[in-house]
Amino acid sequence: MPEEWLEFPEFLHIPLAGWIDSIMDWVLTNWGGFFDIIGDLVGSGIYGVISDAFEINTFLWQIPVIWWAFLILVIAVLMVIAGGISSWRITHQLKITSFAIVALGILIFSILFGLRGIEDLLLQLPWWIVILSVGYVAWRIMRKWWAGPLMAGFVIIIGSFSYGDLGYWDLAMQTLAIIITSVIISFIIGIPTGILMARSDRIESIIKPQLDAMQTMPSFVYLVPVMMLFSLGKVPATFATILYAVPPIIRLTNSGIRQVSKSTIEAAEAFGSSARQTLIEVQLPLAIPSIMVGINQTTMMALAMVVIASMVGAGGLGLEVLRSLQNLDIGRGFQAGLAIVLLAILIDRITSAIAARQQHDIKA
Repeated sequence: MPEEWLEFPEFLHIPLAGWIDSIMDWVLTNWGGFFDIIGDLVGSGIYGVISDAFEINTFLWQIPVIWWAFLILVIAVLMVIAGGISSWRITHQLKITSFAIVALGILIFSILFGLRGIEDLLLQLPWWIVILSVGYVAWRIMRKWWAGPLMAGFVIIIGSFSYGDLGYWDLAMQTLAIIITSVIISFIIGIPTGILMARSDRIESIIKPQLDAMQTMPSFVYLVPVMMLFSLGKVPATFATILYAVPPIIRLTNSGIRQVSKSTIEAAEAFGSSARQTLIEVQLPLAIPSIMVGINQTTMMALAMVVIASMVGAGGLGLEVLRSLQNLDIGRGFQAGLAIVLLAILIDRITSAIAARQQHDIKA
């Protein structure tokens, strides 16, 4: 048999890499400025972009007293409402409103100051306030006396780790800043997209294969396009994390709304509810447990991405794992990995408890 018969025919070769390079060159040439603006907004927020344009100092450093007062107010309100945010009964409307105000405040803050602002905020926050807040919220949400001390103990252990002169507390806050930013943007993208999928079978048939591809694609693949569009640093790491983590919140929002019984929807329509009222007052409240599970899964996937994202400059705990692999430093890698695991357990237990309470109140 001739040797050329054993080789794959050259005329069937597809120069996909060249096509992709050409497309990316065209995108960078014609849309490079747009992606620079998006990167600046995510990295520094609206206020940071304005500050750079007009050469003024960051608001966080210019007027710190206001931010301390704001922090104390947010933490106080969060502590008050943490035990009852899962109920949709009339008697708890005030708590729901308070929770919405706090969530809106966090969203506005993230838009105004971006990733840099969230990171500065966490790094300026005293460690004992973080520990007490985590312990109290865990105790109120999980409703177990040991939950608060255990979760607070996890935070203390993370803060107690260090390697040489490098403390892991600041690294954990940097990692948490990327996770918070990624989850907020995923939430903004995922909830409306899930609602659109739930209200249209055609939109679901278009988006669902894309979600399948996003969830089956190796996580390393996300680093290539974001690195080309946004260079190196925490901004491309954040975008890669969003792409990797957003599918669960979209899927579970869609699933939660579609699982609302038709009889419930028909009863709402029989009482004269419009499509918008049925969505807001019936479907979304009943889908809250599923949405909370989606938030939990999105958060955990974002946390799982921190090590891989460190390859494009994410920093934080993931960078410590990457350095330990490069230097074959087993102790350093185990310590950084344990810190990530403890952070993952902390986030998972709290968000899972919120979802479980939502489910319990719906059944009640």
